[in-house]
Amino acid sequence: MRNRWFVVAILVSVRLTMAFQFQSVAAVAPLLGDAFGVSLADIGMLIGLYFAPGVALALPGGAIGHRFGDKQTVVAALLMMLIGGLAMALSSSWSVQIAGRLVSGAGGVMLNVQMTKMVADWFVGQEIATAMAIFVNSWPAGIALSLLTLPLIGTTFGIGAVYLAVAAFIALALFLFAIAYRVPAQVSVPSAAASPRLDRTALIAVITAGLMWGLFNVGFAMIFSFGPSMLVERGWSISAAGSVISIVVWLAVVSVPLGGFVADRTARPDFLLVTACIAFAVAMIALPRSEAVVPIVTALGLIGGLPAGPIMSLPARVLKSGTRAIGMGIFYTLYYAAMMLGPVVAGAHAKWTGAAASAFDVGAAVLLACPVLLWGFNRLPVARPKMA
Repeated sequence: MRNRWFVVAILVSVRLTMAFQFQSVAAVAPLLGDAFGVSLADIGMLIGLYFAPGVALALPGGAIGHRFGDKQTVVAALLMMLIGGLAMALSSSWSVQIAGRLVSGAGGVMLNVQMTKMVADWFVGQEIATAMAIFVNSWPAGIALSLLTLPLIGTTFGIGAVYLAVAAFIALALFLFAIAYRVPAQVSVPSAAASPRLDRTALIAVITAGLMWGLFNVGFAMIFSFGPSMLVERGWSISAAGSVISIVVWLAVVSVPLGGFVADRTARPDFLLVTACIAFAVAMIALPRSEAVVPIVTALGLIGGLPAGPIMSLPARVLKSGTRAIGMGIFYTLYYAAMMLGPVVAGAHAKWTGAAASAFDVGAAVLLACPVLLWGFNRLPVARPKMA
């Protein structure tokens, strides 16, 4: 298998399952409440549990990938997602729902870490921002797909059918990956002699890039976490608020790959990253303070996805083949930590001010931190050479 873009198509198709499974709880939340007799707080906990294993497993997940190989690790991750999903589908116990969600999330973490490393293996030094942007775009695409299909399945056939549909999607992806994916020749056999250790400057660079990716996603998450509540506070209906905020997701499906393409074509990914983050932050500040809600939400969707590809391409500047798995584990550990803490901080700030709108100021602040982190990243000598 020589075509790098065919590889991306396979990896995107497989990663869609992670977003699809993650959103499967939120997509049918009212049905879950009725079926299990649980509160919205319980359902919120179940949603969040999917990423809970990330802080603990992202780093060892990278080490596991280095030890056992890319393909074997991804197959194991998909099997964990499948087992967790089937457990949730076949049980009426809320405790099993929690356990299944954790097992599925652990598989999702390993899948995310390893497949990001695999994209870097195929594209390092050549159109990496475009490839990473397309790969990352599988997340909003998977969420959009779940919102289109799973509520209909749930209302027609019940919760169990929703989880079985997710499991079937994962099984299909597992089959596709097992028969179609081949590891690049240069990394096909892990070298026992090669040290997976990062030197000090490479470690700092990966930590900086991971913080940047985490903070960028925290800023983006403020829109979905607090946008509907902010509009409801301003007199909008719940359905209208949700519909308007969802515009960001649909436009991100376009803006994420567009950002990667522009970054590669102009050969100025850092300039795009900085300008887009600043413009994104300005729009975040403006939204709670303006009556032009739809135009600003549209701008958020068009601008918000642009930095994704350039940020995701940063680790490839400093990681070689032998350190890529462990490096991406560190990168995602910072991402999951930021995603776990960011909404908590924003929620506390909103509670302190008494308005959900203040969470957008937190989002703007973390977005403005990204150009500062990029400045620090570029000052590291290891980040300057282009890896071949």
